[in-house]
Amino acid sequence: MAELAGVSVRTLHHYDEIGLARPSARTPAGYRAYSAGDVERLREVLAYRRLGFGLREIADLVDDASTDAVAHLHRLRGLLLEQRDRAAVTVAAIDKELEARAMGIWTTAEEQLRVFGAQLYESIGSAYPATRRTEPRIAARIWDALGDAGTVLNVGAGTGSYEPTDRDVTAVEPSAVMRAQRPPGAAPCVAASAESLPFADQSFDAAMAVSTLHHWPDPVAGLREMRRVARRVVVFTYDASSTGWRQRFWLTRDYLPEFAGLMSDWPSLSDLTHAIGGRAEPVLIPWDCADGFFEAHWRRPEAYLDEEVRRAVSVWTRVGPEAEQRAVDGLRDDLATGRWTERNRDLVALDAAELGLRLLVA
Repeated sequence: MAELAGVSVRTLHHYDEIGLARPSARTPAGYRAYSAGDVERLREVLAYRRLGFGLREIADLVDDASTDAVAHLHRLRGLLLEQRDRAAVTVAAIDKELEARAMGIWTTAEEQLRVFGAQLYESIGSAYPATRRTEPRIAARIWDALGDAGTVLNVGAGTGSYEPTDRDVTAVEPSAVMRAQRPPGAAPCVAASAESLPFADQSFDAAMAVSTLHHWPDPVAGLREMRRVARRVVVFTYDASSTGWRQRFWLTRDYLPEFAGLMSDWPSLSDLTHAIGGRAEPVLIPWDCADGFFEAHWRRPEAYLDEEVRRAVSVWTRVGPEAEQRAVDGLRDDLATGRWTERNRDLVALDAAELGLRLLVA
């Protein structure tokens, strides 16, 4: 078992002694015998350990009776994706400094430390105010779906876009950078995650989530939590399980095929709607959409050449700097030569496009 797990026998003995991964049987000779269930638990312990969790934290996680093996896998996957994103941002920052030094530019002490600081990953969040704001036509759909709800929980609230001003709103946001950017007078904000909302059952008339599910380690668990704490659920997200809209959206089709890989294990639309017991409605994106999410500039391709626009969208960080640069260079060339216009001339006449955005309502 030690050889398979890549740890020492002493480590396995220690986990047994503290009750963290205790084998359920012993052989007649006194050797520890691990059942299939024991192996599954040990796998979870080792995975959380390698993600940097302390032993006490791991014990709380693996002893959680409400979380089964599948839920642990979803959580681990989300944590690993977050770790990958952090690494990608770190690599991008290091590449930028190497470029600067090659040109004889010496970075400041603050810039050097920021490469490894907690601010780095959340630099995506710090770019939000410049390009991410409430799109009134989409907001109208969301607020209408809230019905007559007087109390509303906004999960993954970010900087507060789309929060209705005529309701009693409570926000939930795990990112300190995002919370710090909420404007004066915004709804009170709780530091918590969607998968573990610190509220009693049916505490709110409605719970809403806007453009945030793709950041959650376990979207299905988060949606179930929303359903638990509220009588109505309204979620603005996208249907990642359908390849149709990715083929219609020229950015993913012609320049960023890596996007499909990001969504390969994303829950299907039916899984998401089933989690809240609701339905999905298509949401068209207006050509002049005010909110700068990934698909927003479908009729304004030059916007994707703007570093500020890209930095406020996590997709660009997740695909990595090489894919991003290749996509930007290809798009810039096609705009200059007229190839983009030739390939997408049918878009010019459209006022709104169906690119997989959905409103989930229950």
